[in-house]
Amino acid sequence: MNDRADRNQTEDAVEAAVLDWFHEAWDPSLSLLEWRDRLVDSGWAVPSWSSEWFGRDLPAWADRVAHAAIRHAGGVAVPLGGGFGLAAPTMYGHGSDELKTKYLRRTLTGELAWCQLFSEPGAGSDLAGLKTTAIRDGDEWIVNGQKVWNTSADHADMGILVARTDWDVSKHSGLSYFLIDMHQPGVEARPIEQMNYYNSFNEVFLTDARVPHENMVAGEGDGWKVARGTLAHERSFSSQRSAQFGPDAVGRVIDEARDEATEYLKTYEWYPQRMGRPDLVIERARAMGKIDDGVLRQEIMKLISFQRASEWTAGRAKAARELGRPPGSEGSIGKLALSEVARRSNKVHSMIAGARGLLSEGADPIDAVIAEVLVSTPAQSIAGGTDEIQHNILGENMLGLPKEPSADRGMPFRSVGEGTAT
Repeated sequence: MNDRADRNQTEDAVEAAVLDWFHEAWDPSLSLLEWRDRLVDSGWAVPSWSSEWFGRDLPAWADRVAHAAIRHAGGVAVPLGGGFGLAAPTMYGHGSDELKTKYLRRTLTGELAWCQLFSEPGAGSDLAGLKTTAIRDGDEWIVNGQKVWNTSADHADMGILVARTDWDVSKHSGLSYFLIDMHQPGVEARPIEQMNYYNSFNEVFLTDARVPHENMVAGEGDGWKVARGTLAHERSFSSQRSAQFGPDAVGRVIDEARDEATEYLKTYEWYPQRMGRPDLVIERARAMGKIDDGVLRQEIMKLISFQRASEWTAGRAKAARELGRPPGSEGSIGKLALSEVARRSNKVHSMIAGARGLLSEGADPIDAVIAEVLVSTPAQSIAGGTDEIQHNILGENMLGLPKEPSADRGMPFRSVGEGTAT
């Protein structure tokens, strides 16, 4: 209890310090970039980072406190998106000083938009089985291959890329991690039309694209280690998909931040439906006259109770991050729980809607929402690491079970089935 009280007092002190700075620094007539430059210079954009790299050497929870204080005071905090949520912490944790100097500040200010180039059509959930190659050519690497399910790749400035640099070692050991310019020749992003009519994702074709050697993160062969760090950040990335501005907030910086958020959030406007919309089930059961159906009530009860329990797990994960602990098994448990909530929600909405669940248009606008839920929820168990992968992570890392049998373990990737290089 005393520890909690001491921490609350410390959080109060951090919040007071942020507000003291904010009220002195805030100028709504600035451009968004000018304001974010000021925010980064202050150390309050990432106070948990070192003072050498735009931080204040504070605990991990200080980021949340600082951002919330700025927003509640009517200001604008850090950028939304994978730049701040994925690329920046990966660079901070693994990048060279040269890389940090080149890209970190512009990522924190939102000047650079980023995408993630990990998944491939032939590798499925086996990220380490990827076949995109990077071949050294003097001070550059030449990249060839295809990536898929790349959110916002069609309008990204930079990409975080994992490619194979060595075919003669095991599949995990032959990967390297790069930062790649998405605007260069040889990089083509094609939007993918989904069955819910959105095109948030892309497939990216890389044909003799070039990456400076200095854009390698960590060392050659360290790609798997760095990628795992990025994926751990990805599983806690949902907090970067929200933006709040008070009704009285006005000024150039607010207008530009609203425009930035509106454009960014278009990519994710179907994500609530992907998660199943359990918040709608009781209202829909009442509206459809089925709230007294005993079987349906049991399914609703199981759904809501499971959802509440999963929120407690998410709370544990959040508390662990705020204490500065590295991402752990809570991320995989939470990911599995979200998949289960989506599946149960799909089942309950199907029971409620019946044949009306097929309507993408109708007299009642909610019909289209429910139809979108039913075709979108399968994506929840795939995105961010499939359920099967999360089970393996938990079994091996948390329960101490033997690793899943693999015929290619320890073998040079060149000799593994269709993974043979040509």
